[in-house]
Amino acid sequence: MSTVHSITDLPQRLGVISADQQGDPQRRGETVATRVWIDEFQALECLYSAPANCSPKLRYPDLISGCVSLVFDGLDPVNRIFTFLHTKLVLRDQETARRQEDIWRPQYLLLLALQKSEQNRHPHPQFKLDHFTTACVALAMEDPRAPQKVFEYARRNIAQRAAARVL
Repeated sequence: MSTVHSITDLPQRLGVISADQQGDPQRRGETVATRVWIDEFQALECLYSAPANCSPKLRYPDLISGCVSLVFDGLDPVNRIFTFLHTKLVLRDQETARRQEDIWRPQYLLLLALQKSEQNRHPHPQFKLDHFTTACVALAMEDPRAPQKVFEYARRNIAQRAAARVL
């Protein structure tokens, strides 16, 4: 944050304010909008409200991305995700409410690769980003230590993003 010390500093400060309001071009696009089915969003709400979610308080993009990272760090994530989609999510009411949230770009790119994969092309059913996001949240929450692990992966993701900015 810059401080205006004299009237001559004002134009420089206005430039800083304007850039802050428009968003730093290097930071623009760090997150991508996604949707999460309501049951899985309720699980995220429990994580968000958990006493262990403190210092720093992790927000939904961190929690969703933590779920994605947790699943992708496990055994055979692609198979696990598509199995969940083909055996569980496909049987749910497809008009189920969804909550729009953001996901951090590195984890979005993992889901985008699934969306573009051979398993998501004809003749297979076409799943969308909200299906993949929801699957990762559901699979992450199956772990008995889900809250601790999601928080851990979310914090790792924060550290990796910070390290990438420094380099």
